[in-house]
Amino acid sequence: MTFDGRSLKRALLAAGAALALASCAGGGGENSGLDPLQGAPTPQVSAEPLPAPAPTVGQGSVKVALILPSTATGNAGAAAAALKNAAELALSEFDGPDIQLLVKDDGGSSSGAQAAAQAAADEGAKLILGPLFAHSVQGAGQAARARGVPVVAFSTDANVAARGVYLLSFLPESDVQRVVSYAASQGKRSFAALIPETGYGAVAEAAFQQAVTRAGGRVVALERYGADKSKMAGPVERVASALPQADALFIPDTAEAVPTVVGLLAANGANLKRLKLLGTGLWDDPALTRDASLAGAWFAAPDDAGFRGFAQRYRAKYGSEPVRAASLAYDATALAAAIVKTQGERGLSDQTLSNASGFVGVDGAFRFRPDGPNERALAVYQVQTGGPRIVSPAPRSFGATAQAD
Repeated sequence: MTFDGRSLKRALLAAGAALALASCAGGGGENSGLDPLQGAPTPQVSAEPLPAPAPTVGQGSVKVALILPSTATGNAGAAAAALKNAAELALSEFDGPDIQLLVKDDGGSSSGAQAAAQAAADEGAKLILGPLFAHSVQGAGQAARARGVPVVAFSTDANVAARGVYLLSFLPESDVQRVVSYAASQGKRSFAALIPETGYGAVAEAAFQQAVTRAGGRVVALERYGADKSKMAGPVERVASALPQADALFIPDTAEAVPTVVGLLAANGANLKRLKLLGTGLWDDPALTRDASLAGAWFAAPDDAGFRGFAQRYRAKYGSEPVRAASLAYDATALAAAIVKTQGERGLSDQTLSNASGFVGVDGAFRFRPDGPNERALAVYQVQTGGPRIVSPAPRSFGATAQAD
């Protein structure tokens, strides 16, 4: 099948704030905190299930499933409701969407997601959007791949991605690559790192090592630390002693933890004014702007202008604030509608989804790698009083660079 980039771009632009092709050249085939990778508790099925969501949204001829943890307990159920709202908003803003969403509940479990995917395929779904959690993506992906139905899921764990199972989420790898490459472009060549002993930290560490090598830099010190403050002293002291050799220090931790780590570094005599502190999208938090010791630090995250506009429209329609991950359901739904508008149901394929030119959504340009994870065009922010400011804008598109299989 030939990929018609120009016609798809027109349809995507017709969605208003929905999606657009990032670049037609080359055509052809941070963090919501909701995924277990980011430390949220695994959702449990409610003893008293919430009311089931409406079974369908839209009247189009092409069926697309939306799998969410609607009856899971805790934040998961509330997040599911917000993602469903966002999908509805996308359809309401698209010009003549020819898709019908089959809303399925996985209960927050892998077996539930597998059953939901099987049911969706039986009902004729040509694409599955969701699930939200890594273990649920595994279950749904297994069932969907057996039926030849692509999945666009929302987990932040790249380990569950595969050909045919694509992740439209905020992956740590993109944040790390962007901030390290920008630091290198500003003359930083020697890097140190303090890494939290979490799933997120492990992913960020691997990405950091690769990004520094790719940028032609060197890692002069790297230590891991546990959440217990009493166990931070040793790793922090060792890194502090190596900082005179470093140009930049990478700390991929939350806005709650970073000030503690930085305070311990200062207590160990580290001169933080002579190097650049680097972070990920986890730093996109107003709390960091109130800590003077972090002024001037850099972190990578999506340009928030698109999300602010989306959130305003969401509030106007639903009277509440969307969860951060809601934009993923909006973008996924708009993308499905745009593909169907230009290519029909046959366009909902691996070839179309892994187009190297990519797409542009609420959170900027993105593209799916053929093996499932995504790459995002991110901005680099500088921490400062009153809120972070962009020091390096997010690219508006991807070039025609080939993606690795």
